Amino acid sequence: MNNLWNEQDAANHVGDLPQRIYSSRLLGRDQSLILHGGGNTSVKTVERNIFGEQQAVLQVKGSGVDLATIDAAGFSPCRLDYLQRLVELEDLSDTELLAQFRRSLVRPDAPSPSVEAILHAILPFKFIDHTHADALIAVMNTPQGEKRVRELYGRRVIVVPYVMPGFRLAKECQARLAQMQGAEVVGMVLMHHGVFSWGATARESYERMIELVRLAETSRPRPSADRPVAPARPAQIRPGRVERAQLRHDVSKAAGTPLIATWSVDEASAAFARRPDVAELARRGAATPDHVIRTKPFPLVGRDVAAYGRSYEQYAEANASGKKFDRWDPAPRIALDPELGLGAFGRTAREAGMACDIYEHTIGMIEWAEALGGWKPLPERHHFDMEYWEPQRAKLRRPEGRPVFAGEVAVVTGAASGIGKACVEALLARGAAVVGLDVNPAIAALHDRADFKGIACDLTQAAAVETALDEVVETFGGVDMLVLNAGIFPAGCPIAELSPEVWRRVMTINLDANWGLLRSCHALLRLAPSKGRVVVIGSKNVPAPGPGAAAYSVSKAAMNQLTRVAALEWGRDGIRLNSIHPNMVFDTALWTPAVLESRARHYGISVDQYRTNNVLKIEVTSRDVAELAAAMCGPLFAKTTAAQVPVDGGNERVI
Repeated sequence: MNNLWNEQDAANHVGDLPQRIYSSRLLGRDQSLILHGGGNTSVKTVERNIFGEQQAVLQVKGSGVDLATIDAAGFSPCRLDYLQRLVELEDLSDTELLAQFRRSLVRPDAPSPSVEAILHAILPFKFIDHTHADALIAVMNTPQGEKRVRELYGRRVIVVPYVMPGFRLAKECQARLAQMQGAEVVGMVLMHHGVFSWGATARESYERMIELVRLAETSRPRPSADRPVAPARPAQIRPGRVERAQLRHDVSKAAGTPLIATWSVDEASAAFARRPDVAELARRGAATPDHVIRTKPFPLVGRDVAAYGRSYEQYAEANASGKKFDRWDPAPRIALDPELGLGAFGRTAREAGMACDIYEHTIGMIEWAEALGGWKPLPERHHFDMEYWEPQRAKLRRPEGRPVFAGEVAVVTGAASGIGKACVEALLARGAAVVGLDVNPAIAALHDRADFKGIACDLTQAAAVETALDEVVETFGGVDMLVLNAGIFPAGCPIAELSPEVWRRVMTINLDANWGLLRSCHALLRLAPSKGRVVVIGSKNVPAPGPGAAAYSVSKAAMNQLTRVAALEWGRDGIRLNSIHPNMVFDTALWTPAVLESRARHYGISVDQYRTNNVLKIEVTSRDVAELAAAMCGPLFAKTTAAQVPVDGGNERVI
């Protein structure tokens, strides 16, 4: 555990809240302390209200805000005295507590305060930090967890038995605080939950947190010779992508909606999944109940999704104690398989990634606790209570107007520019996770977001295509939509002067490469939870070829015929394939200035006239083509296959 405090950097953050922001980001940068919006921090300040009166304000992290990137807008400014008075009440329901949090806000447009805001309010310290440190949770989740914690810290911390976050936890901590004696107390450990530290300055609170976690890290024993050892994975063998896509299909079916699946490439996770005792270990429970909204209380071990669903239903019924409740779907969010490794599922790429990160850390904690004498998390009733706790459920409740392609995966070729780039943007806008393939290495940096991955790939190389598809499935779980856009358009040339080299190059890229990718994707498209869809970016030259474009026209016509045959053959799998025939889309790499001038000269018109040389006298853009391609993957075209739709402004030679 490294102390990241830098006095020179800290000096650039003047004032209580800027100091709070600086130290919060230091905590958020370390995933062994905080993951994906977890943890919280606060500072008590004094501000003037609209009447010019001084009032005490608690600036506490907003619910779900990521500490790694938090800024002033991520804090919830609450009237301190209001929150402190709440704990004087005998009881307060969760719903009422959250309502009172909103009423306490100084700014009504601020984010809702963390559910632990009331606890921050009653702790009599200026700066407060709270993390879910892996090392400490590993120690807690052992048969003598509380005893170990007390031995580690002595009188330096207050130890609080597990109580679910919220009003009851605040009441319990208030009682423990009343018994606190001695200036040596620098923090508070909440069993099976996390640790608090505090101080008069941001630096003091931060460095106390680092010190407390370092002490927990000293408990880590050396590997034991009698620990179960997973068999080694043979070198250079990549788990089957079709098997992974099949599991995603089955989990999505159980969830009642398409889900993204992401697979860990971490060898420690793969080794854990191959442990002979993995099923028994994993079923004991999550590292902390806070994790269950992302991971469910236990993972799927193996691939029997139906059996998992029955087990989850039994868990829910057993812990509901006869009460009626609106249950979640019975689909797993984590899978452990000796051949496939660790997989995580979510409605979005971000959700799946969060679940995967959390369970990778959980594996480390399990291994740690096992070496200390055994992994012993809380009984499952506590996991159930947190999983179905309204403040937690609210974090996962689906917003109105869920995107049409939420949970689905699209692959777009030739995605670094032009029509392909526009297709990526159109599909992302509709909620899909998108993989862009392009020979241009710049594709890797096209977007920096969880739901996009750019892969540099030469589609004419079969091995490169297979590797890329493996990566697609590892990242997002499968292929639901495929947009075949990559192609080249050589300079105009009469047939009599067309070289064999140019002919073969055009056929290799425009036809052979697309055929190879289409063939390799069939097994994945067949497993798409909402049925596979393919859109081929063709050309006006298919129905109306132009002189001087023999190689291009023939390659596009052949690809069009291949699409029609595939539609006939793959219809039994529910896969639909349709073609779009654009014409003269000039904001693409195909239309270089030289090609544009050459074609305009061929028709005896100016470049400007050539740009709008169609019936409607309008220019067709990449975005126009992309919007139609995205629509063809959607519900409006659900009963259409083998269609050919022009996007050309109208062409008198074909209408």
